[in-house]
Amino acid sequence: MRGRVHISRARGRASGRGASAQGAPWSCRAAADILLDPRRDGSFPPTLGTLSPSADPPAAASPRRAPLSGPLRRAALAARRAALAARRAALAARRAPLGAALALVVVAASVYVIAVPLAAVRYPPMTDLPFHAAETAALRHYLDPAWHFREQFTLQPIAVPYLSMYALGALLMVVLPPVAAVKVAAAAMLALLPAGLAVLFHGLKRSPLLGVLGLSLVWCNLTHWGFLNHMGALGLFAMVVGLTLLLLDRPSRGRQIALALALVALFFTHIFRFPFALAAVVGTAIVLFPATRRLRPIALPLAPSLVLFAAWLVARPKTLRGEPFAIEPHWDRLREIPSLLFTSFTDPAEAVAAGRAARLVIAALLVCAAGAALRRAGAFAGPASAPAPPGPSAQRAPSEPPLAPSEPPLAPSEPPLAPPSPPSPLAWLARQWTFTRAAAFVPIACAAVFLGLFLTLPVQIGLWWYVYPREIVAALFLAFGAFPDLPRSPWLKVPVVLALSGAAISLGAVTLDNYRRFDRATQDFDAIIARIPPAPKLLYLVFDHGGSTRTTTPFIHLPAWVQATRGGWLSFHFAVWDASPVAYRPRTEPGAVVPPPTPLRWEWTPEKFDVRRHGAFFDWFLVRRRAGARNLFAKDPSIVPVDHVGDWWLYRRTNAP
Repeated sequence: MRGRVHISRARGRASGRGASAQGAPWSCRAAADILLDPRRDGSFPPTLGTLSPSADPPAAASPRRAPLSGPLRRAALAARRAALAARRAALAARRAPLGAALALVVVAASVYVIAVPLAAVRYPPMTDLPFHAAETAALRHYLDPAWHFREQFTLQPIAVPYLSMYALGALLMVVLPPVAAVKVAAAAMLALLPAGLAVLFHGLKRSPLLGVLGLSLVWCNLTHWGFLNHMGALGLFAMVVGLTLLLLDRPSRGRQIALALALVALFFTHIFRFPFALAAVVGTAIVLFPATRRLRPIALPLAPSLVLFAAWLVARPKTLRGEPFAIEPHWDRLREIPSLLFTSFTDPAEAVAAGRAARLVIAALLVCAAGAALRRAGAFAGPASAPAPPGPSAQRAPSEPPLAPSEPPLAPSEPPLAPPSPPSPLAWLARQWTFTRAAAFVPIACAAVFLGLFLTLPVQIGLWWYVYPREIVAALFLAFGAFPDLPRSPWLKVPVVLALSGAAISLGAVTLDNYRRFDRATQDFDAIIARIPPAPKLLYLVFDHGGSTRTTTPFIHLPAWVQATRGGWLSFHFAVWDASPVAYRPRTEPGAVVPPPTPLRWEWTPEKFDVRRHGAFFDWFLVRRRAGARNLFAKDPSIVPVDHVGDWWLYRRTNAP
């Protein structure tokens, strides 16, 4: 009402003086331009009164624009939001150039630590990565008959939902070669560690730059084993906790959607980490209830993932049902912690880099703790001007123009509703203090739970091996959430961020050096598999595991890259365990072409191979053995040698395609 009446008055004054609307205030001029647009049909609200005719001749009518269709409109809105986000980021960088520079330092450190080692080697020496690549290729080419995946595999995305890395890699394989796509997907899983920790610190009302702490665990033993789903799930777990804190602090539809998506992503990344995330969301809401008085905001975000979890409980295979085990603490495991973190290489530089990283993190911790103590002492030293609590005036958008001072106030026809009174500064500060203290307890409690699992779980549950060592990485990762906030002084903030980045870079440099050495050790493998045709029936045996600096062999599953890049069959596959999204079809099913079963731990005991019992299904044979492989196939004269490169021997059946 106010704007429309004022436009009429401004227009009347302008027409009476022979002036144009250029002299009207900004807000009135913008509204008048919209209402007086010649493309309108000429009808105006009656409250505007009669407008005086303009002295200028009417402009030619512009053609009406066709309305955008649904997808185009959504794309335009998304592009507009992206542009606004980029503009806000640029404005924030101009307002805080030091923070922007430090953010660039953290991003650069993340790229160096995560991406550069993976880019420096064709086949990264992660023990299980070749089979991650094979399952990714099975998902990508499942419907392609030339790869022969549908004949042998069935997909079970709900029963065994370790799917996120494979789905991402399959999408990337549309535009990238298989090896490159798998490495990018692996980098994405590892990048979730610093990203998830940054969200957690943001929810704790601390600097997201502290997410760089997550980089220091990127190249731990679990990563070199190839437990990438577990590592990515840790980052998503921290992200879920951080988003829960943000949602409970200031509920919004966007934060609810973000939390729901993070929970669904965690479900499809690591199903056994997902129940702990559910408990963390509910526990966080309960811990923060005295400060927020809110429980309802978490209800809707939990719903989609709870439906998925219920479906999994019904569809899960026997291999994921677990077995009972005795729960008792093993305190002697505390002495094992150093050997479970950074002992992936025989290179002594790894231990040196780990010690250097630990010293840098401890030094940064002491500086941040001292800064927190000084801030706390200053807060209690005397009264200070408290920041204004958020109120109605804070809701005005930054780009909204202020009301022009020349606009005369109008008496409203009815009294306006009184805005809610903002809380007093002391009450607002008390709430923030209660929230911050309660939130700080959440990551410590999560770390304590994972430490308890480390002390009580067995090393093997059913087919699942190396169980309890995984939990110490989870406990340390969540314990980073107790790190104090960065100091406010730039003279202290900059050295702390550089020290934490340097801690991760030192470990990344060791990984880079050893990955480059492994790249030279696999040149013979890359050369010999070039002789293998597409979609082979390949039996592989790895007798010799030397030639790398890894403490655990990276050659044991290396031939699975053949299936990842060419399709076909393998003599051993993770699908045999029925604990992957890709499982073997029943052998009795019509149209199924499945390799014969193999004994347990077949891949680790190649001496059990008997060509008459195990070789009939296959037409190509790849062996890593320095002493040669002729005696392995002597009982079958139809198998003949093809090539020998380095430590690898290639044979084929005479009638092989």
